[in-house]
Amino acid sequence: MTWDEIAPLLWEGTGQTAAMVGLSTLFTVLLGLPLGVALVAFDRGGLRPLPALKSVLGVVVNVGRSLPFIVLMIAIIPLTQFVVGTSIGTMAVVVPLTVGAVPFFARLVETSLREVGGDVVQAAQAMGAGRLTIVRKVLLPEALPGIIAGITVTVVALIGYSAMAGTIGGGGLGDLAVRYGYQRFEVPVMIATVVVLIVIVQLIQSLGDLVARRLSHK
Repeated sequence: MTWDEIAPLLWEGTGQTAAMVGLSTLFTVLLGLPLGVALVAFDRGGLRPLPALKSVLGVVVNVGRSLPFIVLMIAIIPLTQFVVGTSIGTMAVVVPLTVGAVPFFARLVETSLREVGGDVVQAAQAMGAGRLTIVRKVLLPEALPGIIAGITVTVVALIGYSAMAGTIGGGGLGDLAVRYGYQRFEVPVMIATVVVLIVIVQLIQSLGDLVARRLSHK
């Protein structure tokens, strides 16, 4: 294939990957952030100690993290069909991407929150701040650099997951690599796809590191 034939395919695949990863990241943060907060707040010595519930949440998170993504995609096909009406295509992949990334991101949030000094929380409690106020105005702002770093790592992981989704017709750069680079032995397409993925990952990682450093200095 010539570059004139490859370029439109790359452009379309990149757009589909951006849509998959962008939506999945949004839903992952919306679901994973409160889950990570709950893992810390419900723990012994947390803002609202509920050890039994924390244990249940911990098991759910660990199970979600232990499943290989390709297995997860197949296992939740009924859920995917229920949510989006189909199990193939760009939008369908958003469901397993989100389900797979939420436990991963929740653990990163938990780790970042645990790094916040206990004296800061105790000072807020001494001033009469409620639990939600402490979470919103103390824990999350103090842990923000780590959370941003966690989002960056999660986005990079989602890009890898989205490429894997091409094996079941998920669209995006992974689908392009499978259909053209592997099945049709179009080596230039495979090389171009790998280069684009590397560039995207490097840009996202650099941007995430920059934002995290800026926030950390503040």
